[in-house]
Amino acid sequence: MMAAVGHRVVQRLRFLRCALKPETYVPAARTAAAFSTSVTSAKVAVNGVHLHYQRTGEGNHAVLLLPGMLGSGETDFGPQIKNLNKKLFTVVAWDPRGYGHSRPPDRDFPVDFFERDAQDAVDLMKMLKFKKVSLLGWSDGGITALIAAAKHPSYIHKMVIWGANAYVTEEDEMIYQGIRDVSKWSEKIRKPLETLYGYDYFAKTCEKWVDGIKQFKHLPDGICRHLLPLVQCPTLIVHGEKDPMIPRFHADFIHEHVRGSRLHLMPEGKHNLHLRFAKEFNELAEDFLQ
Repeated sequence: MMAAVGHRVVQRLRFLRCALKPETYVPAARTAAAFSTSVTSAKVAVNGVHLHYQRTGEGNHAVLLLPGMLGSGETDFGPQIKNLNKKLFTVVAWDPRGYGHSRPPDRDFPVDFFERDAQDAVDLMKMLKFKKVSLLGWSDGGITALIAAAKHPSYIHKMVIWGANAYVTEEDEMIYQGIRDVSKWSEKIRKPLETLYGYDYFAKTCEKWVDGIKQFKHLPDGICRHLLPLVQCPTLIVHGEKDPMIPRFHADFIHEHVRGSRLHLMPEGKHNLHLRFAKEFNELAEDFLQ
């Protein structure tokens, strides 16, 4: 059994090294200036910290973009911030506490860090005076979105998630160990994060994240398995069938336990499918949200 799992993990890590390099979207240095007339950046005090966010669009439908591990709105959602329909949607991309420009504080990973992020996200949008919001959550952001939708059902309108998991397996732990040492990451994905954080903070936070996510392997409810039946909003689960980080069974499990959810498979999609196939993903998300 372990030999088979080990073989699959080696294959996934090979995919990861190959996949991240060509698919990573790195905003150019002039990105903010390029559409500065339509994108604003600010910080607001929420739950004892100052959270950074970007905002664009003038539509009545508020959409929050939730980034993945070590991510920020700027690094994780360039094509969505730029190209989602600004007449239909008001788009907010946030940096969770300890990530991006929402520092200080430094990022930490207590056992409730996903619940903390979910509460921060909801309270941020309430602070910005949105009466109801939809969520687009990638990877860790997808987990945060699931928890927010389960705990605040009357506030979440619709939800799109991809690259998320509700629990941690032995196979997942081996994959996480494979990305623990950031010096082994491809330069193309490592450099923007080094620029954002500095190498030491980037490297130490990645190690802390691996330790933080591994703790859910031993919990009976995993990360948020027990909350999935509480999700009431229409939910679209997107899964890239070549995702080296999240095996297909995680998407199937969420689909099975979130009542009325839809599962959309992208045969060539990898973990960051919304960047590599941005036009297709944006159209899919817009159609669902409308």
